[in-house]
Amino acid sequence: MKKYIAEGIGTCVLVLMGCGTAMLVGCDAANGAGYLLTALAFGLSIVAEAYCIGNISGCHINPAVSLAVFMKGGIDSRDLIGYIVSQVIGAFVGSALLAIIFASGNVTDMTGGFGANGLAGVNGSPVAGLIVEIVLTFIFVLTILGVTSEKAGHGSFGGLVIGLTLTFVHIFGIGLTGTSVNPARSIAPAVFAAINGNTAPIASLWVFIAGPLVGAAIAACTYKGLES
Repeated sequence: MKKYIAEGIGTCVLVLMGCGTAMLVGCDAANGAGYLLTALAFGLSIVAEAYCIGNISGCHINPAVSLAVFMKGGIDSRDLIGYIVSQVIGAFVGSALLAIIFASGNVTDMTGGFGANGLAGVNGSPVAGLIVEIVLTFIFVLTILGVTSEKAGHGSFGGLVIGLTLTFVHIFGIGLTGTSVNPARSIAPAVFAAINGNTAPIASLWVFIAGPLVGAAIAACTYKGLES
């Protein structure tokens, strides 16, 4: 149970800090600083949580990562379900905190949708969005599997490498899809956006669930093939 709680806390922090930063600074094409600040917020959240809960749960804080670890034999099916449920709950808590903070402080959400992902950067194309999310998740998860492999020997630098990788996939992907690579991170903001009258993120949510899961599965199969 402790590892599930840890996963919930970690995902809450990721959504709170990552989506919260996006809400504050905006991520439109004319605001390059907003791109970098949001990318860094997501990446640094991973770095912080990796060193905080990594020794408790492995710090997946992402259903796609948990799927890949499961496919590699790192966790069993019970833990896979427990991790994913905890991650989604944690994401909802993070979005709820943002709703309270922004409403109570009368702060404008510069994203218009709780930092939810969307397809505006790919002209509304689900196919293009799906490709972006599959590729970015593949890169991110493949890095995680390599860094955390017993053969890697990265030691205490693993969390930093993973956080920097999440930062760099965000730098490329924010202008295209907002960069999900994490279904839990996408589900909660989309639901809160819909509650507040913006249903666009819900309409394209399937892209940000399917894309990361497919990308993670491909990464797991690829890494198993390379490692064998």
